[in-house]
Amino acid sequence: MPTALTFTSLQEDLRQYLERGTVVDTTVFEQLPRLINLAERAIARKFKIQGFINVVTSALVAGTSVYAKPDRWRDTVSINRVTVVGGNERAFLYPRSYEYCRRYHPDASVTAAPEFYSDYNYDNWLIVPTPDAAYEYEIVYYQLLPLLDASNQTNWLTDHAPNALLHGSLLQSTRFLKNDDRIAVWEQSYKEDLSDLNGEDLQKIVDRTTTRQEA
Repeated sequence: MPTALTFTSLQEDLRQYLERGTVVDTTVFEQLPRLINLAERAIARKFKIQGFINVVTSALVAGTSVYAKPDRWRDTVSINRVTVVGGNERAFLYPRSYEYCRRYHPDASVTAAPEFYSDYNYDNWLIVPTPDAAYEYEIVYYQLLPLLDASNQTNWLTDHAPNALLHGSLLQSTRFLKNDDRIAVWEQSYKEDLSDLNGEDLQKIVDRTTTRQEA
């Protein structure tokens, strides 16, 4: 049966590669979960690929123009809504700057069918005009994957990019250990993994309207 990478097995792999981190080596033992999470976050910052896309649905609230972004949101791909409450036809909201939205719809108490959205801050969107009804809406966005821990043993990276996660974790670990001789080794392997991962996405949709092409 093929082996699979999990949070537990990744920690054991790191101990084998580093020859550190057994239960009596408390400093490294306790640090390994944090180093794995740092590697996950670093990969998420570098990539906008299909594996990091998530879709959620909800309903707008009549009279409310500011909406919380989903947990672990990183960047918005698109937002669409039904054109009529209870209907099936949909219209996309157009992304605009915060200033544009405020100029376009300066009085938030006036309601109408929403047309635009902007980042209100890191945690919220501004949607204008202020919704006049509870339209169902759908958000497509790039997310930080659920971070690995004892209760969450796998995610997209362990399933589809285990080598990148392993080498990224080794790079974080050797930096922590100040093992300068090995940093370049794991950094090169990590870069190759990321290049391969990015290459797999070259022919996939980038901005949902155009196709990415190699230079």
